[in-house]
Amino acid sequence: MPNRVPFHDELLRNVGIPQQAKLLDSSPRSRVWRVRLADRRLVIVKQITDGGDTGADADTRFAREVAGLRLAGRSAGLAVAPAVLATDPSSRVLVLEYVDDLGRTDDWMPGYAESLARLHALTGPADAGALPVWSGPTATDAESFLTLARALDVPVPSTVPDELAGLLERLDPTPHHALLHGDPCPGNDLRTADGVRFVDFERASLGNGLIELAYFRIGFPTCWCAMSVTAAPLTEVEDIYRTTWRGLTGKDVPGDLADACAGWLIQGDALVERAHRGTVDQLARVPAEDFEWGYVSARERLVHRLGVVADMTRDHDHLHAVGRLSSALANRLLERWPTLRPLPAHDTRPWY
Repeated sequence: MPNRVPFHDELLRNVGIPQQAKLLDSSPRSRVWRVRLADRRLVIVKQITDGGDTGADADTRFAREVAGLRLAGRSAGLAVAPAVLATDPSSRVLVLEYVDDLGRTDDWMPGYAESLARLHALTGPADAGALPVWSGPTATDAESFLTLARALDVPVPSTVPDELAGLLERLDPTPHHALLHGDPCPGNDLRTADGVRFVDFERASLGNGLIELAYFRIGFPTCWCAMSVTAAPLTEVEDIYRTTWRGLTGKDVPGDLADACAGWLIQGDALVERAHRGTVDQLARVPAEDFEWGYVSARERLVHRLGVVADMTRDHDHLHAVGRLSSALANRLLERWPTLRPLPAHDTRPWY
């Protein structure tokens, strides 16, 4: 039965006896319950399921979630994730601290940015190997981006291929060891009296924190609810992130935010939900069809990202030609499909 909590003997001994359970909404790759134990405590029980993956893939997601949550649990100050109370690897079950989400607030981004920086600052070089390194854009993605430009009859400046090759080198995650959430989207951030806590660490990795700080500019690229953040709110949250990071590490955030945004731009898989990533060249679909994910279409996501990169690279030493190409591509998309809408504003984010 779907509401039967998968507690085997070890969890019964270590956690207690579940008396009431409510099945919560979750992705097809997991089942999540809010459980009241016999001693009246509330806990969250999450079981990683195959969800169309092979068993080995589900085991990998379980291992990443456990590792990511345990690393996040190092926080000596404000917590940035629920505590792991127990695990049962044989059935891919985690028992987590129950976190009471305060729900909707109009000014949600400052707390999100602060907790994101706190999360990223928890790990360092000594943690190499604790999680996979972040998987970013590849040479295949760069070529797909160039092919898209040609398909839309947009001239490619001669220096763009070299600029993209340099971008891939600069995005190499090897020198970086920030704890990346992997999918820090609305719904995976719980607002509490002590700050934001993140859940769903199945895609946790180690890399450069700018990859996730870029979410504010590039439109939340792994989320069904793409959003636009502009002007003063954008400056505020980026300042909060950088100040928090500097206060915790004593250093400035490494790397270039423009590089991080350009990296998201050229990844076609960032136009579709997780189940469809790695299946086809998503950028190659754009000239022929406009496919939706959530309430935003692929072309609308792409126009936003092109505009962001064009704006950020006008005076950029290493991405100037990529910026000019991005501007031309955005104009071409809007010429061909003038009814494309801008992304919804950040204050329209969904609440769960």
